[in-house]
Amino acid sequence: MTSTPVLARPVLADRVPAVALRDALLVVTGVVVVALSAQIVIPLPFTPVPITGQTFGVLLAAAALGPARAVTSMALYLLLGMAGLPIFQHASAGLTYALGTTGGYLIGFIAAAWLVGSLARRGLDRRPGGTALAFVAGSLVIYAFGVPWLAFTLDVALPDAVRLGVLPFLLGDAIKAILAAGLLPLAWKLTGDGTLTD
Repeated sequence: MTSTPVLARPVLADRVPAVALRDALLVVTGVVVVALSAQIVIPLPFTPVPITGQTFGVLLAAAALGPARAVTSMALYLLLGMAGLPIFQHASAGLTYALGTTGGYLIGFIAAAWLVGSLARRGLDRRPGGTALAFVAGSLVIYAFGVPWLAFTLDVALPDAVRLGVLPFLLGDAIKAILAAGLLPLAWKLTGDGTLTD
């Protein structure tokens, strides 16, 4: 019995004409999107993890860029921030910040970028339901990295870390998924559903 291969579908970034340095510019654009969205910060008095626009920026960039460019973009974001460029929330930077309470979430961005980019490459970002599903999956991956690290850095039990680092953000995650479910399919309608892959 042979299995049918999964065909690679284009992602939004494939609609950009293939010019010199296209991929590098797209990767840097992903860094800029996440860095800007990280500056949208709403502190919460009962948890060290604030509400930010960062995860929305990560997942949106991942869906638009596809897995390889998205992983490269998120890795570059993390490296630039650790090297001292003030691109984390509140224009923070440095290795100390990256290893702080939200450090696991930052690492999770890379894994989520691969997953959401891969789901977009399979065409899940063409319809609202698929887009929402990809965003939920990406959020779960970010939590899978962020919550254990939060528990470790705060020296609390895992259920307490879930209470501090997941539960306050579920409504926001739902809103982000709904926004993406409207934005990405609309972007595909505006640009056309091509079949170009790289």
